[in-house]
Amino acid sequence: MPVSPEYLDYLLDMLTPLGPVQSKRMFGGAGLFMDGTMFGLIVDDVLYLKADEQTQSDFEDQGMGPFTYQKKSRKEPVALSYFEAPPDVIEDSDALSAWGRKAWEAARRAAK
Repeated sequence: MPVSPEYLDYLLDMLTPLGPVQSKRMFGGAGLFMDGTMFGLIVDDVLYLKADEQTQSDFEDQGMGPFTYQKKSRKEPVALSYFEAPPDVIEDSDALSAWGRKAWEAARRAAK
């Protein structure tokens, strides 16, 4: 689950309009944080953004699915509430920042 430094730098640069986004290495991947709230997950150079009942359909409408991992004690993969960001969004700083804002808001709602 490595994250290349180049991809991480690219995403942080693209998210500049969103605000002071910081990254933290975790479990071989990286988390994206703003104001102490994690709203993004990067695994194998794939960006996943936090979703909830208000935003999940935005991802599904684009054909994007959740991040999953295989837990040793379960037969079925475990899905998290982080959905893959659409490829065209990652290539547009304003669009990525807008999706990032919605992901950050979803993460803030989940924290309450």
